[in-house]
Amino acid sequence: MSRFTRRTLVLGAAAAPFAPRIARAQTWPGGAMRIVVPFPPGGSTDALARLVQTGLQQRLGANIIIENRPGASGAAGTTTVAKSAPDGNTWLFVFDTHSVNPYLMNLQYDTEKDLDPVMLVATAPYLLAVNTKHDFKTLADVLAVAKAKPEGLSYASVGSGSIGHLFMVLLQKKTGVKLTHVPYRGGGPAMNDALGGHVDFIIGSVALVTPQLGSGKLRPIVQSGEKRVAALPDVPTVQESGVQNLTAYTWWGVFAPAGTPKPMVERFHKELAEAIREERVAKTLTEDQQMTLVVSGPEELRKFSTDQGKLWGPVVKENDIKGEM
Repeated sequence: MSRFTRRTLVLGAAAAPFAPRIARAQTWPGGAMRIVVPFPPGGSTDALARLVQTGLQQRLGANIIIENRPGASGAAGTTTVAKSAPDGNTWLFVFDTHSVNPYLMNLQYDTEKDLDPVMLVATAPYLLAVNTKHDFKTLADVLAVAKAKPEGLSYASVGSGSIGHLFMVLLQKKTGVKLTHVPYRGGGPAMNDALGGHVDFIIGSVALVTPQLGSGKLRPIVQSGEKRVAALPDVPTVQESGVQNLTAYTWWGVFAPAGTPKPMVERFHKELAEAIREERVAKTLTEDQQMTLVVSGPEELRKFSTDQGKLWGPVVKENDIKGEM
């Protein structure tokens, strides 16, 4: 006969709240799953999600829906995920604005407490490209005109507070020029207006800009990394162009609602890593979009995201930059 003691009853009561979560983990995945991309279609984060969608579906045995929820530099879609049930059916693909948004606006979620890290997927430098209606060939050409006509040249970014935007803020401070910033809700809309000549320049990740260079409508001017991108050997870094101590990298990561069971996070991470490493997907990301794959574990992403906020947050505050809600 079983004997129930006060200790077994206490332990049983303590474990009770976790029982439903354990049961869900054992039956997961089941039904539809969604990946929230907090930007419009056409940008690099959206492209990444759609590249891995098929491989994830096959490996997880679940139907995966890509849900674009743009707005507020990625904060609108992130809010949706932060408030979603931690049942393993909602995942968030983010861009570099994720770590800067807490410094830009009053968020409806806590970046550290309401989301669990899954994976740092990749990093890449930014690329400043000009519409070919202009004759600019070098950064010196751009600066000369910008000094002669303050705020006479405009540039598109993927949003206020994106690291590309902050890079341009520092570039202007270091060179003494003034450009007009035109923020968009993501890379897709920004690129459309850059190609259409509605803005003079675009500052975007090499993943966003490089595929469009063959259109004949954009000319690369300078890149923000420490060294030249292999696919663009003729495009100098900003430091090679005479502006010292200025580099910037974008990044892509994956998060889940806080409290998502660890077995689900581990399984999703494993299958996502394998989907990214598929030959077709890896080649597209590394060769066509010039991403440097990282495919890290959760804790590496947590530290990286926090460090990025500490690096770029002061730039937001010192220049009184506001996010757009």
